[in-house]
Amino acid sequence: MRAVVINEYGPAENLHVEERPVPEITDDEVLIENYATSINPIDWKARLGLLKPMFDWNFPVVLGWDAAGVVTKAGARVTKFKAGDKVFARPDIDKDGKRGTYAEYVAAKEDKVALKPEELSFETAAAIPLAGLTAWQVVQDRLHVKSGEKVLVQAGAGGVGLFAIQIAKYLGAYVATTASADSRDLLLHLGADEVIDYHTTKIEDVLHDYDAVFDTVDAIDAGLKVLKPSGRLVTIAGHPTAEQKKAPQDVSDWWLQPNGKQLSELGTLVAQEKIKVIIDSTFDLTTSGLQSAHKRSESRHAHGKIVIKIK
Repeated sequence: MRAVVINEYGPAENLHVEERPVPEITDDEVLIENYATSINPIDWKARLGLLKPMFDWNFPVVLGWDAAGVVTKAGARVTKFKAGDKVFARPDIDKDGKRGTYAEYVAAKEDKVALKPEELSFETAAAIPLAGLTAWQVVQDRLHVKSGEKVLVQAGAGGVGLFAIQIAKYLGAYVATTASADSRDLLLHLGADEVIDYHTTKIEDVLHDYDAVFDTVDAIDAGLKVLKPSGRLVTIAGHPTAEQKKAPQDVSDWWLQPNGKQLSELGTLVAQEKIKVIIDSTFDLTTSGLQSAHKRSESRHAHGKIVIKIK
């Protein structure tokens, strides 16, 4: 199968197409013929070697953690999926770095997979898993956002931020977010009640007595300043220091836990148009396509998800 790999850590130019063996599946996995994947900041951070303290991979490494396609084979103990099912998934990060989603075939554990709603294209479905699940788990499961609460989402125009704003609004919250001026109209359209231009305004100068902060930019101190003493802050971009944990507010970090059931719930909300998937751009599974996609993501100028069309 075709896959885009890196043979060493470094710049986007290290990404290139190679022929790789189709993954072998275990009894609790399905093999997915991959139609689309998407780019997340973790991809280029991994490419640069920033995840080495967490994952000891051997080259060549296949990156990518979003998949949408058709099941071609199901393991002996798989009961929820069969060959021909259209699915999407955020597979586990594997220990050897060989089974990423920049590939024509992807293996995934049954409990990390969800049926793709017929209303969604493969490209739309591929844009959901990592960013959508991260936002879902933080907003609903960690911050426990309730109707009527005030929530700040840092960096609302990012892949996770776009989902977080909409999920918080779906739960009935008042949502403020930070973004550059050129993202203002999009974020208001998606339901943000207040968009703060971080180039010109400090959040602590304009926001007060907030119930919850979703930090995606490692600005924990600033987030704490806008919270009530009883407020909650969850960061996916940093790690609270011992001093920050002494604050009266509840402060914690979070790392996504792949979850097929939650992914199915998210897919239903997107199919019902209660949550919109914003796609910034689409590239092909080629050397130049992945290099351009990574550079687009690294520029931090993307408005929405960057999708890779495979089939």
